[in-house]
Amino acid sequence: MKKNLGISLLLLLVCVVTALVNPNFLIPYNAENLVNWVSLYAIIGVAVTFVIITGGIDLSIGSVVGLVGTVLGWLLVEKGWPVPLALMATVALSASIGLVHGLLITKVKLQPFVVTLCGLLIYRGVARWLVHDGTLGFGTAYDGLRWFANGRIAIPFLGDYRFPAPLIILAVIAGLAAVFLNKTVWGRHLFALGRSEEAARYSGIRTDRLVILSYVLCSTVAGIGGILFALDVNTVQPASQGNFYELYAIAAAVLGGCSLRGGEGSVVGVLIGTALIRVLLNAINILGIATQLEFVVLGMVILMGAVADDYLRRNRSRRQLKRATPTG
Repeated sequence: MKKNLGISLLLLLVCVVTALVNPNFLIPYNAENLVNWVSLYAIIGVAVTFVIITGGIDLSIGSVVGLVGTVLGWLLVEKGWPVPLALMATVALSASIGLVHGLLITKVKLQPFVVTLCGLLIYRGVARWLVHDGTLGFGTAYDGLRWFANGRIAIPFLGDYRFPAPLIILAVIAGLAAVFLNKTVWGRHLFALGRSEEAARYSGIRTDRLVILSYVLCSTVAGIGGILFALDVNTVQPASQGNFYELYAIAAAVLGGCSLRGGEGSVVGVLIGTALIRVLLNAINILGIATQLEFVVLGMVILMGAVADDYLRRNRSRRQLKRATPTG
């Protein structure tokens, strides 16, 4: 709760300062686009949260986004598949990727870093090979489907401001994720696994199944994000689609209070963390600061999150040791 309050105040401060320096920050066009991008990036932030809570990592999210977008465009444009069938196939592909990750980690005993790093390279290569490094455009034939990625909903009391459609999808995904993590036995077991895998195993928790589940959920949700990203820009360029998106997702999760050691994290924190990152990047653009600093911001966010996590863990350990030490 304290972490969420602190990052929320920081988000508010950045918004106020940016709006004071450049009032264009608050115009409807910029505000709608900002909320739209926050929604899309928050979806992949929620995705990686499942894995980070278990103490794992997924470096392949960006390539999954690129592969899913490419496969969707290929099935719709090149193969002429019906929209429902193409969507189901791409989501199934995403889930299969997570299943393979989980099995390699639990059964073959490979490190998550190695498995997902290899996935990052493989999925990007497959996407580029599938369309021969070409660019796929959805055209106007799928404008109805594209509404879910960039549509706007007019609400009377908001005046000229409209409600981005991806925010609705994010609300559904985030709500389901929060219920899963906080209200189900599987969610509680994921946190227990992240705190101590050995203790969780001795408690009767089937840790291998949980690890596999976390990677399946991560890739599936990332795949949904990949569909929306592809539809939003209306074209897919496999060489660049989703590049470095895993960094945005991990940075949002870390900034939102997820510990890279596992056992801690919240969906609300990830949403706030994503909003802060996107607002900072939007501020860089709208204030005329060199856009090359975007990755500097990402690097600083991850570094600050790691330092804060280490400090809080050390402080918590000292307090626990002090309470356990008898006095007198």
